[in-house]
Amino acid sequence: MPEILILYYSRHGAVEAMAQQVARGVESVPDMRARLRTVPAVGPTHDPAAQPVPARGAPYASLDDLKECAGLALGSPTRFGNMAAPLKYFLDGTSALWVSGTLAGKPAATFTSSSTLHGGQESTLLSMMLPLLHHGMLLLGLPYTEAALNRTQTGGTPYGASHVAGLDSDRPLSQEEKDLCQALGKRLATVALRLAGHDG
Repeated sequence: MPEILILYYSRHGAVEAMAQQVARGVESVPDMRARLRTVPAVGPTHDPAAQPVPARGAPYASLDDLKECAGLALGSPTRFGNMAAPLKYFLDGTSALWVSGTLAGKPAATFTSSSTLHGGQESTLLSMMLPLLHHGMLLLGLPYTEAALNRTQTGGTPYGASHVAGLDSDRPLSQEEKDLCQALGKRLATVALRLAGHDG
């Protein structure tokens, strides 16, 4: 069964919660499965290879996860309007897949969370798209035919799903944010099936 890889980094749990909602959307499409993967934290005194297994949550991603996926949903919290360093570190290690064109032609989408409403969500979503464009992936957003995109008073953009986590990063996903995460997963899975020659 084809799988959509949902690859994310989450520090306080908001992006992880979004990833789970994206997975629900993926698995609402018949004959599609979601594969959740995360990346280890990085820092000046931390070797990301030192912890081969995370203490909780999804397993760490490998290049094989990218090779095997039918599509990719990429998620990160905002860091000064950019993706978080751990996700960038992982993507910087995908040169072999770029050389071989492994991801070319596969659909991809992005999602993010920030503490405040204007915390750089759209620029973060766009920053995650740049390496995906270099890999030749086909980028998907959220069209305004999604009713929740017109109703939301919290997160949600046409560039991808988003969430406003609050200054203490403890605000749960709103119903509109959940709906848009699921819509993004469903759209990604549907397009992946169509690209594989199924009606979806």
